[in-house]
Amino acid sequence: MHRAYWKSLVILAVALLAAWTLFPSFSFYRQPRTQQEEMRQRRNPLVNKILNLGLDLQGGSHLLLELQTAKLPDDRMETVNEAMDRAIEVIRNRIDQYGLSEPLIVRQGQKWIVVQLPGVKDRNQAKDLIGRTALLEFRLVDSAPLPDGLINKARELNLGPLNLRPGQMPKEIKSLLLAGMELLPGKESAFYVVKTTAEMTGAGLKNARVEMGSDYSGAAPHVALEFNDEGTKLFAAVTGANVGRNLAIVLDGTVMSAPVIRSSIPDGRAIIEGQFTPEDAKFLKSVLQAGALPAPLEIVEERTVGATLGDDSIRAGLAAGALGLAIIFLFMAVYYKWSGVLANLALVLNLVLLLALMAMFKATLTMPGIAGIILTIGMAVDANVLILERIREEIRLGKTPRLAVDQGYEKAFSAIFDGNLTTIIAAVFLFQFGTGPVKGFGISLMLGLTVSMFTAIVVTRTAYDLLLLNRNVQKLSV
Repeated sequence: MHRAYWKSLVILAVALLAAWTLFPSFSFYRQPRTQQEEMRQRRNPLVNKILNLGLDLQGGSHLLLELQTAKLPDDRMETVNEAMDRAIEVIRNRIDQYGLSEPLIVRQGQKWIVVQLPGVKDRNQAKDLIGRTALLEFRLVDSAPLPDGLINKARELNLGPLNLRPGQMPKEIKSLLLAGMELLPGKESAFYVVKTTAEMTGAGLKNARVEMGSDYSGAAPHVALEFNDEGTKLFAAVTGANVGRNLAIVLDGTVMSAPVIRSSIPDGRAIIEGQFTPEDAKFLKSVLQAGALPAPLEIVEERTVGATLGDDSIRAGLAAGALGLAIIFLFMAVYYKWSGVLANLALVLNLVLLLALMAMFKATLTMPGIAGIILTIGMAVDANVLILERIREEIRLGKTPRLAVDQGYEKAFSAIFDGNLTTIIAAVFLFQFGTGPVKGFGISLMLGLTVSMFTAIVVTRTAYDLLLLNRNVQKLSV
């Protein structure tokens, strides 16, 4: 079999693979938006195979966070840079465990973090998930009766989880408590007097998971905790030394529950109850599993990009792209005849391969990414024009179609390769050192130019080789 046939089979296989890769994206995005959101929530396997759209195309939440470096614990020898790196890691873990796809989390300046969550319309949910410190503590509840008037005074001052934080008790409350004790709010509108110092923290936490039902919570969901070896030993010592007392499980200064220690717990397991809904339990599990933030995060800027804006952007981009392609196709077909039609087909394959690669590499398509694709189209057309003009020039010199094609590709190759290579190098730097939109532009441009080299030099050349297998061809339509 002639080599041209083998090359055409390889090209056909690549095209079919690209179409198969893009089929999940086509199936997903042709669904109504409500159906898409339902598929995401159900973790439909199809969602893991689609080409993800960025915040500017499908809407979502944008947050600018500031790490409160002044509140870094004094007992931690941790620099601001280390704290920022750990905060970004914790945020990323929380988002990944909560099932949100393709987030953008980048550092900006010395102590700011930009978080973009495509598809998340509930801004409050995003803020709570990301900004929660998630400091888990186990504190002993004061076994003495509550001081007279303490609860009434707390309610009179309208204290609760939002304004009663550890170490920030009003003087009227502090004067009623013994030294080493403080008042903390409970999740269910109760108050607890607990020791100021924690018996242990969540530093020894190994795993957290949502379970349904227990001996005490009935069928309600709860969060099961499992400690590592060091945490297990400490938990066994704490529970063994305080049998009969209440041990408060405190998360970010709020008592989630305060069960009675009935015996020593040597297996390193505990549960957090509190009349959770399944969604509440899943949320709590996510923040505990991801770990605590090194310091509180303050939301400096927040905004929601509506789905309507995303739809408008997509429609505008598609309209502009369709119009541009139509003009290009018309020009190439009229000016270069059959060879122009071949170049148009190669351009379509170029777009299919580019989008398939982006889906395969889990890249996110954004408006700057679309700009990179448009630039790729321009350079792909330019490569085909260079080749076709060279072939025309060789034909004018009286060369046969076979020789004109060989000379045309050979002489145009260096110009195409050099131009694309220098642009790819620039795109690599944009991808490596850019952030957000710049990175999206870089990845689409880099992949697009690589594919463009394949379609312009290999695909169209193979088509000419197949045509020229017929030795009777005396004239090329170019």
